[in-house]
Amino acid sequence: MNWNQLLSTIRTGQENKLEAKHERTQFQRDYDRLIFSSPFRRLQDKTQVFPLPGSVFVHNRLTHSLEVASVGRSLGNNISQKLLDAKLGNPDLVGEIGAVVAAACLAHDLGNPPFGHSGEAAIGHYFTNGEGQQFKEHLSASQWTDVTRFEGNANALRMLTHAFNGRRKGGFALTYTTIASILKYPYESGIGLKKFGYFQSEKEIFEHIATSLGLKLKDAEKGIYARHPLVYLVEAADDICYQVMDIEDAHKLKILSYQETYDLLTGFFDPDKEAAEFIKIKKVFDEVSDKNERMAFLRAKVIGKLVHLCTEIFWNNHDAILDGRFEKGLIDHLSGKEYEAMEVCKTTAFKRIYKNPSVVEIEIAGYRILGTLLEEFIKAVTNPRDFYSKMLLPFIPEQFTVKEEAPLYDKIQSVLDFISGMTDVYALDLYKKISGTGLK
Repeated sequence: MNWNQLLSTIRTGQENKLEAKHERTQFQRDYDRLIFSSPFRRLQDKTQVFPLPGSVFVHNRLTHSLEVASVGRSLGNNISQKLLDAKLGNPDLVGEIGAVVAAACLAHDLGNPPFGHSGEAAIGHYFTNGEGQQFKEHLSASQWTDVTRFEGNANALRMLTHAFNGRRKGGFALTYTTIASILKYPYESGIGLKKFGYFQSEKEIFEHIATSLGLKLKDAEKGIYARHPLVYLVEAADDICYQVMDIEDAHKLKILSYQETYDLLTGFFDPDKEAAEFIKIKKVFDEVSDKNERMAFLRAKVIGKLVHLCTEIFWNNHDAILDGRFEKGLIDHLSGKEYEAMEVCKTTAFKRIYKNPSVVEIEIAGYRILGTLLEEFIKAVTNPRDFYSKMLLPFIPEQFTVKEEAPLYDKIQSVLDFISGMTDVYALDLYKKISGTGLK
């Protein structure tokens, strides 16, 4: 793979249009287009980890995405400068890598359904264990895998590129490079891997973007491509933010004590080799008495260090990344004190945060809510002439509607498009309405 081909300003749905002159660069336009979009705004009411809302403001999908974009821009700018110094690629486009990564970071969670990962699980469960089992014999093997292992990453690609009813061709009409930068799993479902990057409905656009950008085809039989190099920066920004920010949120919610949080965050620094850092920390703590503010300072220091380390890991493995030989994420290649600290944070998060009753309760509720919505609305689209179906179908926005004679796969996808785009609050409200629990 080479940077001259990997960085492209061609947009989905506008392949034959001449590039117009703008004061903003093409990649800055991607960023702006995303941040002003309705799907992005809806992230403010989608669960990140902890239930919403609460007396203590913790992260939701929107604030998480904005912070990931900030970290991603820093990573992108760092790599951009190294590429410019090495005189690799078109300097005008290489200089915009920070904007590309920031835009991709904004988009990385757009395909996630309400209620976090329990939402994905609820969709899969409906088809494997619920009434959705009846559809298996009517779908192809790949289509069945699409729905039974519903994947937020694949749904993001669909949301960004699909021309929904009444919408323009090409979806968001983003540049190929920005779209490719969110494709963590550049292959389809049903090939034996845990996650996947696109549904069958987006196979053609995925392959077109992949070949246009020169992504390396690693396994022609299974259709497995190498990641676009910038995916590693988007993934690292996401990993850094959710690992570190979940620890800070847990401190605010008093799930983790002050001392536990201090130990976790300072664990990224070696007291012998980085004594100067601990002197700086003490100096700030002598001035700042607010414990939350102290943790915010430590969190910033940790993020700054991880950005630097991930930049070095990427650059030291630059050739392997471009050749498609680099395995796992940048964070997985940490070593020494930083690796140990990250592992402790992961273990603590799993045991103390993600298993906390407040988190589990929202996952259980989300599982029940989405399961019910799926059951009712898929019945409606597959039996549109039924009396009850006629009452339910008007709830589905026009952009997601399909004709009565549409294939079953399209009908199912119309419901998945509708439900996955809901906010937590809207899903709960609609659940109450159709189940009768919201009646006074």
